Parts: sequence; structure tokens; C-alpha cells
Amino acid sequence: MELRTITDWEEVPIFDTEEAESQFWSDVRLDLRLMESAVVKSSELSESVTITLRMDPRMLSRIKKLARSRYLNYQSMIKQWLSERLEQELRERGTENANKKANRY
Repeated sequence: MELRTITDWEEVPIFDTEEAESQFWSDVRLDLRLMESAVVKSSELSESVTITLRMDPRMLSRIKKLARSRYLNYQSMIKQWLSERLEQELRERGTENANKKANRY
């Protein structure tokens, strides 16, 4: 019996049970190009640059302790904090610039 080839992720249904999922995957296989495109996309998303950041050892210790309590890697938690703060700053700056423009007229 030849397996049916999946060429688009939309062809993979949402399964109600593990048995249904097992039955589905026993009859189909993923197209190699689909698997390769998934790997390329995930590697593009994970592109990052290494930086050096100096900080007080006590602060780092507190950050690590907090991260452990949240079951997170401390570096990931710091990146999350920076991302959230960056978005907040950009939103506030956007609002500030809009207010300046409104006051000019």
C-alpha cells in the first residue's frame, strides 16, 4: 500500500484522540519540501545576536531565582522583559508624537 503524501499543513486535521492521530499518520507521509520549509522558517525565527551585558551579581542571582520559580531560562526571561518594555516604549512614543502633532494645529 502506498502512503498518501501531505503537501500542505492545512491537510493535517485536528484530532479528537491519539488513536485517530495514529491512524492518520499510518496512512500518510509529509512531503520532503514541506518538512524543509518548516525547518527553514523556524531557523529564520530563531536568528539572534550574542551580546555581553554586565550587571551586579546580586541582581543576576535574583533574576535567576525568579526565572527558576517560573520554570524559565533566565536569558529567555530577560529577552521577554526587554521585548515587552520595547513595545511599551514604542507605544508611548507613538502616543506622545501623535499628541505633539495634534497640539501644533
